[in-house]
Amino acid sequence: MTAASGGILIVGKTGQVAQSLAEALAASEYRVTTVGRPEIDLCEPQSATDAILAARPDIVINAAAYTAVDRAEDESEKAFAINATGAEAVAAAAAETGAPIIHLSTDYVFDGQKRTPYIETDLTAPTGIYGESKLLGEHRVAAANPRHVILRTAWVFSPFGSNFVKTMLRLNQEKPEIRVVDDQHGNPTYAPDLAEAIRQMIDKLHGAPQDSNLFGTFHAVNADETTWFGFASAIIEGAAKRGGRRADVHPIGTRDYPTRAKRPAYSVLSTDKLAAVYDVQLRPWSEALSDCLDRLVGSATREPQYEQRTFDRRA
Repeated sequence: MTAASGGILIVGKTGQVAQSLAEALAASEYRVTTVGRPEIDLCEPQSATDAILAARPDIVINAAAYTAVDRAEDESEKAFAINATGAEAVAAAAAETGAPIIHLSTDYVFDGQKRTPYIETDLTAPTGIYGESKLLGEHRVAAANPRHVILRTAWVFSPFGSNFVKTMLRLNQEKPEIRVVDDQHGNPTYAPDLAEAIRQMIDKLHGAPQDSNLFGTFHAVNADETTWFGFASAIIEGAAKRGGRRADVHPIGTRDYPTRAKRPAYSVLSTDKLAAVYDVQLRPWSEALSDCLDRLVGSATREPQYEQRTFDRRA
């Protein structure tokens, strides 16, 4: 397997991770092709098979997914078609060409009942259709291609597409007060950092293509945990330091913000396995957020460290 032959095929074009991967790999030695709809439509599995067999890549990265967590409750057929059946077709076609697959998955495969970071072998128990479809996709990808890397990530943000950071920046301009859930814990993950981690993983896969230790399920998130409220507070504070408004951010409970799909209360992921096998570690999310805000808003006039504040809910 050489960088000069079939190169890397990224399934997905418009998502945050797909765009970040294209950016991260642009200056690499690898020949990179991104393919999305209509060439590959995961609702039509044969399209994935045809495109991958024609390209005969060295590595396939599946960064395409159905990610509308609440809408999935009413569109379960579409969610399973893309996240399970379509993902399986991508993995099987990669296997037919002899290529390993890197498949993106989610923290939503867990039910959130733990209070310590989830490791890869912890019991999975998704609480909604989105998580169920992604978990079935993991199983089908693993069965279709023994040389698989299933990469679970979480709370993805970036300068691309729609995400929580952009939503908070918009609300900061529109509203004097913002209420954000403070009892769901996780790891905000910067898509460009995730893409760089994948680039490093690809280097290792190219260097030792037969090393079975490199395959399996891994967690890849930025370091440190927070809540959606903590994340929102950091976003608004960062925007203010870059000359923007500073809306008041108030913590609320999940029960005060009902959603169609149930979210895990705690989905913090341990990345110890990724560090041990690939020697890859993502930096703290707060540092990554600063870079993201630099790209979206502009550089800060000064760079004080964000300190998460505690609030007395009796006030």
